[in-house]
Formats: sequence, C-alpha cells, structure tokens
Amino acid sequence: MTIQPFETLFAVPLECEECIKSVSTSLRELQGIQTVNADLKEQLVSITGTAAPSAIVEAIQATGRDAILRGSGLPNSAAVSILETHAGGPGYGVRGLARMVQVAPKLTIIDLTVHGLSPGTYFATVRENGDISAGAASTGGVWRTGSDQDDIPRGQFGKIEVGKSGVGSVLLDKPVEVWEMIGRSFVVSKQQRDQDGKLKDDQDTLVGVIARSAGVWENLKTVCSCSGKNLWEERKENVGRGMK
Repeated sequence: MTIQPFETLFAVPLECEECIKSVSTSLRELQGIQTVNADLKEQLVSITGTAAPSAIVEAIQATGRDAILRGSGLPNSAAVSILETHAGGPGYGVRGLARMVQVAPKLTIIDLTVHGLSPGTYFATVRENGDISAGAASTGGVWRTGSDQDDIPRGQFGKIEVGKSGVGSVLLDKPVEVWEMIGRSFVVSKQQRDQDGKLKDDQDTLVGVIARSAGVWENLKTVCSCSGKNLWEERKENVGRGMK
C-alpha cells in the first residue's frame, strides 16, 4: 500500500531563525518530507510527509536539539503503546515504543522502535485484550476478526530486525483503523506463534497497552496538571526510564 502523507507536530527548543534553518535543512534530507513549518514563538515544528516520527526526532537531534512529539494525524486517528519487559532482571523496564497514525480509511502506519534487546528477528502483534498484568502471557491470542482471510490474523503486523547494537526500527502499514486497536495490547517477541494460546515472558518479549494519543494541535499544554512539571522535565524523566 502507498502511505498517505500525514502531519506531525514537535516541540523543539528554538532560539533564532538560524535554529529554524538548521532544523529545516536536516529534516529536508529525510526521504518523504514534503513541508516543514516552524513557529519560533511557540517553539513548535510541524512536518507533513511520510517519514516516520522516530526518524524525524533523530534528524532534529542531529542538529544538537531535542524534540518531543506533541501530536500526529487528525483528531482520533493516533495511538501509542509504551513497550516494556515484564520478565524482571537487569533489563527490566521500557525498551520500545509503537506510534500508530491512521492516514486513510482502513490504513494505519506503525512506527516501531525498540532497544536493549538481543539480536535477531522479532514479530510485532496486536493481541485480543489489554490485560498485561502477567505480561504477554495475559494478553490473549493474536487479534482476529471474522473477516480474516487465509488464516492471517488482523493483529499480525510484521517483523522487526534487531542488530548487534540491540536497536531496531521499522515502519509498517496495516489495513486497520486506530479505534479498532485502542485498549488492546501490542507485543514484540521472538516467539512467532503462541504456545498453548499464550506467549511466555522473557527478557526479549515486550508488551504495552495501546492508548489513544493526541492528534496535531490537540494537546499544546506545556505543564502537566498532575505533576506540575514542564514537558522538558517530563522528557528527561522518560529518557531516564528508557524511552527514546
């Protein structure tokens, strides 16, 4: 399928027009970028195109600045899943992120990034339910519907390759709508097929609940009403937890 262009909005610390020029130049080197618009006063950069949000963040960081995704896609068309291992041990914690943006009817792109895993081929799946109380083991089977054909479940999303560095990223697309996935769980694992209907938890199995995220211009708050921290303070905390 051809991925349709979509808009993403990032908070970026911008001090002057030269900052904007530097960020814009770096972004335009990415394949799939159509437009870049920056607002110096509001410290926001809006990008339209087909580049993965994770690649956009890397391009901005390459200029020496950080970036925080503030929204993507139209209202009610975006979701996110923070991926963690539930197996315990030294690698316990956040080790991945799946960003989902619906760019057309029955077409959603999935920007999946993982880190801290052993090298190899991993399988990304959306599960029947969002119960992660026992990690991947409690998420149920791979999401299916009555219209699934050729025994390929709706929730079988694809593969992601992890190299020797322990890092992997992939941009996937599936003929599904975002609202269908909200409340289910997202799993990344080396286990290709369920054993007795369940996946076992290990250091290389990541799981997270899929939650709605803000569309572009839907969430412009810079201070959290719960913690009182600004978005850059929260960003520092999240990086410390393992979120990239």
